[in-house]
Amino acid sequence: MIRVIKLPHATAMVVGIILGVSVFIQSSEITRLVPSTRGVMLAWLAAGALTVCGALVCAELSVLYPQTGGVYVFLKEIFSPALGFLWGWAMFWSVHSGIIAAIAVVLARYVAYFVPVDEAAIRTLAIAAILLLSAVNYLGVKLGSGVQLVLTIAKLVAVLLLVALLFWFGGEAHRALPAEVHASTSFVPFGLAVAAGLFAFGGWHMVTYSAGETQEPQRTIPRALLAGTLIVTICYILLNAAYQYVLPLGEVARSTHVAADATQRVLGSRAGNAIAALVVLSALGALNGIILAGPRVYYAMANDGLIFRWMGAIHPSRQTPHLAIVAQALWSSVLVATNSYRALYSRVVYTEWFFFALLAVGLFVLRRRGKYNPAVLRGGYPVVPALFVVAALGIAVNQCIDNPADSALGLGLLLIGLPVYFVWSRRTVTRNR
Repeated sequence: MIRVIKLPHATAMVVGIILGVSVFIQSSEITRLVPSTRGVMLAWLAAGALTVCGALVCAELSVLYPQTGGVYVFLKEIFSPALGFLWGWAMFWSVHSGIIAAIAVVLARYVAYFVPVDEAAIRTLAIAAILLLSAVNYLGVKLGSGVQLVLTIAKLVAVLLLVALLFWFGGEAHRALPAEVHASTSFVPFGLAVAAGLFAFGGWHMVTYSAGETQEPQRTIPRALLAGTLIVTICYILLNAAYQYVLPLGEVARSTHVAADATQRVLGSRAGNAIAALVVLSALGALNGIILAGPRVYYAMANDGLIFRWMGAIHPSRQTPHLAIVAQALWSSVLVATNSYRALYSRVVYTEWFFFALLAVGLFVLRRRGKYNPAVLRGGYPVVPALFVVAALGIAVNQCIDNPADSALGLGLLLIGLPVYFVWSRRTVTRNR
């Protein structure tokens, strides 16, 4: 594959994938857990700081392993090919494809805001969005990353415009707010609020998947990870500060569409169209970035002989893993059509945080083997990876405690991949003899 992704495109992937639809739709969970303006801002700041820690861990590993596949390669090289395979297995069948399906459905629902349609038409629109953006990325990584850059810039401009409008015209709404009752917050709900914030930062690691198509990946990917996560953190803090500026805390906590509620409070009912357009734009950027990233993992796995060889095929003129892109698009479309992405995604998504914890543990393992000297972290080692291990495990364990039945089922779905791995690896060994 050709190296055409530069720093602006890689940074746009990080920002565009993370800055999805959740912060425009649902910011109530953190406010409900931490019912104070200061507590909410601290929770978002802490979530952003921990995301930066995770990005720094991935940045270090990208310096050591600048190959296509990212997290899959890290887990395979540090621990075991079986762990790498389980990551890819969960990605294709549930987590990554499920995210694509979920965002596509959200996108279609907000398109339906302008042209009301029934549920069947919404699913058709979602599938059409998946196929269209998959076709863009099929045609070339230069085109796909270029579209990502344009969508991300447009999204950032729209977010900053929304923040400016809320603060500029929200003075009357702010003066009408009731006096805030300062309530103390214990450690447990604050920790849960930070965990909820971390889910809104999901996807920061995906830029590592395309290292093989990135120019100077050992420099570009760490810079893109750090710049991208910092930009998103600033956006999230500004947006939530704007929400709190014009809406009472109780209303933010109860709202399911906080951006729409805040904008409507300031600009009136006509603001609905603007928010719907912003969500559509945001969903398009996230969807394109995720579609671009995933097939690179399947390509790497195919080259290692752990999935069908054809998924490692590179288009002779487009220089993209075209068959992996097609497979991902088809399976994501099936999940949309059957509405099964909800169960798969919700039951398996927490497991990725166990893998994230392993990435940070991997730095300690490599250090002990004498294969790692901090390049990006320097003064931050070992504190930064240790903090991220605790945060990642906290999220995963909290999900298990909150919903043990679905968590056990999700773990079972993941572990089904183990016998598949042993069959594939045995076939590969036999074929190579």
